[in-house]
Amino acid sequence: MAIAMPKVAVRLLVAAVLCAAMALALPYVSPWPVSDTATGILYGFAASCFFAGLLRWRMPEACDTGTPALRSRYLREFMPAMAGYVVTLFLSVWLLKRGVDEPGLRALVALLPVPAIGMALRAIIRYIRDVDELQQRIELEAVSFAAAFVSMVYIAGGFLQLAKVIDIPSGVAMIWVFPMICASYGLAKMVVSRRFQ
Repeated sequence: MAIAMPKVAVRLLVAAVLCAAMALALPYVSPWPVSDTATGILYGFAASCFFAGLLRWRMPEACDTGTPALRSRYLREFMPAMAGYVVTLFLSVWLLKRGVDEPGLRALVALLPVPAIGMALRAIIRYIRDVDELQQRIELEAVSFAAAFVSMVYIAGGFLQLAKVIDIPSGVAMIWVFPMICASYGLAKMVVSRRFQ
């Protein structure tokens, strides 16, 4: 028997297809030159939405016991923050490539997306704070696993870097910490919640 796909999962998978299509089409339809960074960001969002959609589709019901009103509030806070992140990320990359030279101004432009991420994290924290105790336990275990796993991967990478086995630029390594925590959190939440079914 096929498992019904939740509406959220369908929306995420549609968003993944749209982001991938935009990344593919952008170089052909844009009147301006399109950078690899812009298409890379779109592909990154496509991959993130696809992964999140698959996770949401396969997650058991016990994985999210928040009330509909609480979930609705979470989405009202989280989605605009993420939309703001996308816009400020594109703006930041665009401005930095257009020659903002003064170091203080470059720092401000580079940090433009950070407040939006802060607002998204605020929405997540408010959601976790307001769910019932069982859901809080699921969230705590999933976040703990994700933080421990990414910390171990990061420190192992640091040891390999010091031993000159790998050579990953520090900016690349740092920018991937948060997405890795989010992805491993999603996987961990799926595993942890199965214990409480």
